[in-house]
Amino acid sequence: MAVIEVERKITKIGNSLGVTLPQEVLKHLKIKHGDEIKFNLEDNGNVSVRKFTPIDEDFLDGFKYAFENYDDALSNLADR
Repeated sequence: MAVIEVERKITKIGNSLGVTLPQEVLKHLKIKHGDEIKFNLEDNGNVSVRKFTPIDEDFLDGFKYAFENYDDALSNLADR
């Protein structure tokens, strides 16, 4: 796997500091305007960045349905 390095300067954006993401990074992460990203800060000073993908609403609706309709059965299973 090839490693590609890109550099950017920290710039002032309003009262904050920021950095722009180069096209190579956007393409690699498969992110576009409006997407969310997540930073993982490691104890050794490294930072990893990935696209944030929230849990699908249909998946959450399924859990809600299960708990609303099968709460007693789920509680009984948990008590075993």
